[in-house]
Amino acid sequence: MTPSKPYLIRGLYEWLLDNDATPYVLVDTSSEAVEIPKGIASDGKVVLNLSPGAIQNLEMTNEYLSFSARFSGVAQNVYCPILSILAIYAKENGEGMMFAEDNLPEEPTADDKPATAKKSKRPGLKVVK
Repeated sequence: MTPSKPYLIRGLYEWLLDNDATPYVLVDTSSEAVEIPKGIASDGKVVLNLSPGAIQNLEMTNEYLSFSARFSGVAQNVYCPILSILAIYAKENGEGMMFAEDNLPEEPTADDKPATAKKSKRPGLKVVK
């Protein structure tokens, strides 16, 4: 069977919109496959606003979530593999769902990304125990 996570994310997104809530997603940015503007992540995570008024060209597939949005007045593309999404919830009341962190994304091949997603070269950090 296919993983249920992408279906849950899409369903919760629609549910939040139907209830006039602002959908936020919490994303693990430790994977090089995650493409976000530099400087917006904190402690390896970022919260992204997915309300229709804040983003354009939203695409949610079984493999990834992507959209374009303005960050500091500059339009930029965002790409997050579904496995990097840790939670989807309402800004107003926190209603939503968290997902286990143990299913962190595998690095996709270049064929897995949409044509609009561009690979950025940014340094990565690892926790060494």
